[in-house]
Amino acid sequence: MTKKNAKKLKTVRIKVRVKILPHGDGLPLPEMQSDGAAGLDLVAAIDPKKPLRLARGKFALIPTGLSIELPRGTEAQVRPRSGLAAKHGVTILNSPGTIDSDYRGEVQVILINLGTKPFVINRGDRIAQMVVAPVARVKMKPIAALSKTKRGAGGFGSTGKTVAPAAKPEKKPTVPAKKKADPQRAATTQRKSPAKRK
Repeated sequence: MTKKNAKKLKTVRIKVRVKILPHGDGLPLPEMQSDGAAGLDLVAAIDPKKPLRLARGKFALIPTGLSIELPRGTEAQVRPRSGLAAKHGVTILNSPGTIDSDYRGEVQVILINLGTKPFVINRGDRIAQMVVAPVARVKMKPIAALSKTKRGAGGFGSTGKTVAPAAKPEKKPTVPAKKKADPQRAATTQRKSPAKRK
């Protein structure tokens, strides 16, 4: 993509109506943490006096204290936070969780602890990120046969485990450079050469 084309790309802005539930009062609204962020952070709306201890191998439904109204033609995906996954092995069980535009219930996150130690969740902890994006309206059409492709029905690792190394460029044979005649050496050789007899 050229710089000229990159300048033409415009940021898609989507307005989402949000209702703060009683147990979510006082918590920050979901927001993006940087200009280039794709997701809005979701926080845990649990009792401040009762932190949730998630034992290893266990999962729990964590409330966010929010209900949202997505514009028609969009969806929200609830995705794991990379920091929780990398440091504690905590992720989302049904990743990514899908929120439909006609859902009006509370946004909740199914966290699971795949780490080796118990994980404690406190009120206001960032537990997930929510990405809002347009969706296509799909209508299935039954047909007798599908178009053929090189891959065909291959799946579940059929394309291989490793990437083939890139082909090395062919080396052109080097032609030795012609040596230039040394006039001084030639003159010396001529002086040393014996005179021809007649």
